[in-house]
Amino acid sequence: MNNMANKTKLPGDAPDYRFSLANERTFLAWVRTALGVLAAGVGLDQLAPELATPLIREIVSLALCLFAGCLAIFSYLRWVKTETAMRLRQDLPYTPVLLLLSIVMALIAGAVLIMVLYGG
Repeated sequence: MNNMANKTKLPGDAPDYRFSLANERTFLAWVRTALGVLAAGVGLDQLAPELATPLIREIVSLALCLFAGCLAIFSYLRWVKTETAMRLRQDLPYTPVLLLLSIVMALIAGAVLIMVLYGG
């Protein structure tokens, strides 16, 4: 193993740096998504007090913040799995989280839409 593999403690040989950098950009895109979801949760709670009752608003805000935290953790785990697969020259792992992300965001968008239509 080379120096890079020893520093990251991942098995296998270091892949072409372009692939590692692409994997890192994907990781950062997931983190940006998590940050955007977190900002939406905080913004909904702090900037839209008239949108719905405090309980409903806080539930949706907490769901957004919790989902953002889960996305941040997932993004790191996905980065490690992809980097490891590249180092071991295996197929890249499939992630069903894209479907989960789409479903959760659609549900939250529906909840916010209902709050806008029927709220304050």
